[in-house]
Amino acid sequence: MDPADIESLERATVEAVAPPQVLEIGGWLVPLDDGTIGRAKSAVPLRHDLDASALDEIEAAYRGRGLKPAFRVADVPGLAAVVTELSRRGYVGEKPTLVMTAPAERVAQVAVPFADLLDHPDEAWGAVFLGEGFDPVDGAHRVRRLTDAPDALYGAIREGGRTVAVGVVSFGHGWAGVHGMRTAVDRRGSGFASRLLALFGAAAEARQVNRIFLQVEGGNPAQNLYKRAGFEEAWRYQYWR
Repeated sequence: MDPADIESLERATVEAVAPPQVLEIGGWLVPLDDGTIGRAKSAVPLRHDLDASALDEIEAAYRGRGLKPAFRVADVPGLAAVVTELSRRGYVGEKPTLVMTAPAERVAQVAVPFADLLDHPDEAWGAVFLGEGFDPVDGAHRVRRLTDAPDALYGAIREGGRTVAVGVVSFGHGWAGVHGMRTAVDRRGSGFASRLLALFGAAAEARQVNRIFLQVEGGNPAQNLYKRAGFEEAWRYQYWR
């Protein structure tokens, strides 16, 4: 992936989670939020070949607003100096996460896209994030931030008048991004995630957006589904807090 692709993907990632304010400092995006979404409150380099010279200013930006500094850094050789300096300052890397990308055409073919595509999420869509098995505080924050995304569509699968699976596809900077995939605990394993992915792939094709990305924690079995849908690993990152 070339430098322009990396920058556009990171800009699309932050934009999709709609932090209240985003700064740009020394080649980094610095989203400012006090909620639960890591991507919305962790500084991220726009290139994979930066040094650690901007860290002081980034830390000051967070602390000056009463926020705890945090960083989201790819595990690549060009950012080794950043990781070394963060470690020296006492930060600890955690929550390894994969960034995966796929052609929209391939994703659209993973299943029959039998689901509702909404311009605006309804109450039943948001209720899935607050259901059994999900942290209600985190769920409420994700609903709020994903609803505030500047250009997004919302997928929902209904059964008998009940919404049982949801997700979001955001658009920006030449990418479609998949976020907020949730299935009710008692309906997992029903293939709903595949249907939502296919729906989002088709939505991207309809807008002539050819590339889709998503992020998934390392070890999450959903990786198997994403690979079947055509997603391949672009890079891995960790949060440094």
